[in-house]
Amino acid sequence: MANARIEPGMARPAGDPKRTNRFARDFAINKYLYLMIIPVLVYYVVFHYAPMYGAVIAFKNYSPVKGILGSDWAGLKHFYDFFNSYYFLRILKNTILISLYTLLFEFPAPILLALLINEVRSKAFKRTAQTITYMPYFISLVVICGIITDFTNSDGVINRLFMLFGYDGQAMLQKPELFRPIYVLSEIWQRVGWESIIYIAALMSIDMEQYEAARIDGASRFKQMLYITLPGILPTIAIMLILRMGNLMNVGFEKIILLYNPVTYETADVISSFVYRKGLLEFGWSYSSAVGLFNSVINLALLITANWISRRVNNSSLW
Repeated sequence: MANARIEPGMARPAGDPKRTNRFARDFAINKYLYLMIIPVLVYYVVFHYAPMYGAVIAFKNYSPVKGILGSDWAGLKHFYDFFNSYYFLRILKNTILISLYTLLFEFPAPILLALLINEVRSKAFKRTAQTITYMPYFISLVVICGIITDFTNSDGVINRLFMLFGYDGQAMLQKPELFRPIYVLSEIWQRVGWESIIYIAALMSIDMEQYEAARIDGASRFKQMLYITLPGILPTIAIMLILRMGNLMNVGFEKIILLYNPVTYETADVISSFVYRKGLLEFGWSYSSAVGLFNSVINLALLITANWISRRVNNSSLW
């Protein structure tokens, strides 16, 4: 066994000296690049991996006095309580619907914006359009929600416009059936410009000779977009879709908490806002941790599934 040969394609042992020497040479050449990675690794270890230990309180009756280690074990009690509670189906339904509506309408919006900007020939108009669409992303979320609240009040701008066509003014955020459309439309308005940046960058990498050849063959602008532009950015779209699927259940609870109220809980209360209310307002730390852990497991399953489907369909995946 000591003289066993390693055939081509076989994985080398973990302690293989050749692999160690290769890493040492690479580190000697790129040592400053490795040093630049250290702060990022420290950040993820301290703020992302270390706190994962706290998830154990989902299986305990956590008490701040006893601490995590001293608290009594509860097993799966909090999960059973959540699955059998009155709120389970409601918040699960709201989370799925708002997530799907956002994915269906907000995800394609930056792609369409990038395609439209790419077709514009005036550089001044391009810069102006990009600046205007970027601006909402850099406005504080509290300010954004304040604007939404003011605009949708019974005497707000939107209602005043509706009154011109004979409709009565109404406080839109007090209507449960209007909460989801308002949320999705505000997400599009806030994020479409910023998220289009990555697609515009992907468009810049497409070989211009393909467009020239297509024009010589008589392809219209629409056909060029259909057969050259879209296939050119398809891998980027696939990667972004996978990342979005991994956060599908993480509906932005900050905006929902700032916009919803007890009247709209029926359609607005989602898992993340429920965790916030139970954990921080009602001090149900273990119960809210169990709900949050359930949400994270669903997100992980969606991420793995989306990555597998993307790899099988178009050979684009995260791993």
